[in-house]
Amino acid sequence: MSRILNAASAAAVALTVAPMLFLAEPGFATGLGADANIPAITLPSAEAPVVAETADLSTDVAPVDPDAPLTDDPETPVAPAEPADVPAVTLGALVDATPRPAEVDPELRCLAGAVYFESRGESLAGQLAVAHVIINRAESGRFPDSYCGVVHQRRQFSFLRGGKMPRIRESSAQWTRALAIAQIARDGSWKNKAPGALFFHARYVRPAWRKTRVAQIDNHIFYR
Repeated sequence: MSRILNAASAAAVALTVAPMLFLAEPGFATGLGADANIPAITLPSAEAPVVAETADLSTDVAPVDPDAPLTDDPETPVAPAEPADVPAVTLGALVDATPRPAEVDPELRCLAGAVYFESRGESLAGQLAVAHVIINRAESGRFPDSYCGVVHQRRQFSFLRGGKMPRIRESSAQWTRALAIAQIARDGSWKNKAPGALFFHARYVRPAWRKTRVAQIDNHIFYR
């Protein structure tokens, strides 16, 4: 009799536990009908790795150049690139690019004065050749060894009056060009078309010179 009661008790316990096992099955709907909007709950397996989602920032952040200027910072101005030094392509461009000195020393004044009085109506190449005659004489050992000495040498330049240079219109464009030509000739920064010349005269003059003719530029003929 006791065996029969024990078996009946065991059967009752089994009937009680069975519905609980069914309720524990994932995704099992219990009597709520097929239309019940209850999502199934799936618990992660103990063996499945948990991977944290991270945002891909590769397309959101631009690479940073440590040497790049801070152009976005209004307090940090970016200095403009310095222009490269470009040589003048013409003598006129070089004359225009030659600054007028704040103070003209006596030697430069004598050289520019000879250019001004002897050739200010000539082309720039003609003015440069006249300046080089003064320089060549000062360096030759045959004439005074300074520009002023060459220009003021007796009976050499007809524009002198009583051994003195006439008044120069220093505000004129001709004087500004003469100063530039004198500096260019002194610095040797442009090729002279009458190289080595020590003498020159106007075309309408016919001196009895037995000298080597170097060039004719505008209204002047140059010799050495």
